[in-house]
Amino acid sequence: MSRAVLGNIAVGALLAVLALLLLQLHLAEPWWQAEPLASHWRWAAGSVLAYAAFCTWLWWRGRERDDTGSGSDALLLVWASQTGFAQQLAERSAEALRAAGLPVRLRGLHQVDADLLQSSARVLFIASTTGEGDAPDHALPFLRKVMPQSLKLPDLHYGVLALGDRSYGHFCAFGHQLDAWLRKHGAHPLFDTVEVDNADPAALRHWQQLLGQLGGNPTELPDWAPAQYQPWTLQGRGQVNTGSPGAATWRVDLVPADGVLPDWQAGDVVEIGPQHAPAEVDAWLQTHGRDGTRLIEGESLRTHLARSHLPQLPESVPSDDAALVASLKPLPHREYSIASTAAEGKVTLLLRRLLRPDGTPGLGSGWLCDYAQPGGRIDLRFRSNPNFHAPPANAPLILIGNGTGIAGLRAHLQARVEAGARRNWLLFGERTAAHDFHFGEDLLRWQRDGFIAPLDVVFSRDGGAHRYVQDRLAAQLDTLRQWVREGATILVCGSLQGMAPAVDAVIEQALGRDGKEALIIVGRYRRDVY
Repeated sequence: MSRAVLGNIAVGALLAVLALLLLQLHLAEPWWQAEPLASHWRWAAGSVLAYAAFCTWLWWRGRERDDTGSGSDALLLVWASQTGFAQQLAERSAEALRAAGLPVRLRGLHQVDADLLQSSARVLFIASTTGEGDAPDHALPFLRKVMPQSLKLPDLHYGVLALGDRSYGHFCAFGHQLDAWLRKHGAHPLFDTVEVDNADPAALRHWQQLLGQLGGNPTELPDWAPAQYQPWTLQGRGQVNTGSPGAATWRVDLVPADGVLPDWQAGDVVEIGPQHAPAEVDAWLQTHGRDGTRLIEGESLRTHLARSHLPQLPESVPSDDAALVASLKPLPHREYSIASTAAEGKVTLLLRRLLRPDGTPGLGSGWLCDYAQPGGRIDLRFRSNPNFHAPPANAPLILIGNGTGIAGLRAHLQARVEAGARRNWLLFGERTAAHDFHFGEDLLRWQRDGFIAPLDVVFSRDGGAHRYVQDRLAAQLDTLRQWVREGATILVCGSLQGMAPAVDAVIEQALGRDGKEALIIVGRYRRDVY
């Protein structure tokens, strides 16, 4: 039983003792003011029974439960909640991770001690901030007994979802306090802290996307807060790495359906609302004997089904079409880095065409690369990503990435070219120069024009002194230190597994832990990894 539950029981016991003392005092009253003796004891017995029931409820509510793994193989998911919202998000997060096949241990922060942290390989924290930057009340044992310890956590990888309210002076302060404490004791962040302002739906959808990436494949659970998409048009698409030993990579170009191009910043992302393959929807309609052309709320039944989870159990399918549409749950979004700027007049994406174990295309990449028709509608929404915005044009910029991570870096370079900013250093890694040098023409042109200096590209399958981007960076520690001394910001975009932690280790090697942490604190080391 947790300390918090034991504390609640102790308070309950104290209240019960006080009640019995009051009863004794009441029995000492004059006979003409007292109730019959039997009624007093009935009242006392009822109080004891109620207290027993209260204790049972506290034990049931506070017990450790919902574990699907133990030891370091299970991901530890920890919540710190004042109002219950963080706990609800933790339970939803656990559901998403388990759907992706990961074992999860769910704990309140008051149930976490040093031994549990040191025995865990991966931990996710969902932490609320209350008052003016304070931790939730139940987190007090962790703050007083665990955080003052000099722990060593070099094998721990973690992520933080920080909940807060920007109207207060110390926004998401406790989440950032946790992040700083973990970094100080040697733990490695899986990604930058995700801030949530007043349950912001976009930030929560981003967190859900990160959960899917941790599971190896984005889960197909419904979004917790579905996006309000805008209609865009698929202008063009095509594979850009034919012949590559890696997975097929596609470029996709989108334009607004109404012709009005919104503005966005380099580093922002788009959320795409995917749809099922038409053949899959038609098969469902045939199986259930439904007319897909029937209009419901202004759209065909086929369209409603294409955007939603298809009910599988016969008893879950309402006989009435309108009731069926009302019961549908939307498919989860997929998010992608934007490779273009608004000045280029379109949204350009670069994505891997992922395949499920049965060989069918993944939900998002299948929709964009296979099923959506050129000139057809694409549901799209922008998500601002301020943690990956660039510094002012007069500051040097170091861009590091691999694979499709070049998309987010390409947008930054295009924006820097538009602003006339020439102090840009790009380090990029992929498989082969012949097939995987994504946006190579742009990069080489910008190098010739003096907008990229130096340009370091490595290809793991081509041989050479350096296989990976982290190897090339490690060979230039003095150059890295010099750029940082001159005020450079470092942006890293690409693989959460492998590249990002390896690059992080090289940066720490060059600058020391304190130097790296100082860059993070002032916003000069930022990552968008997946």
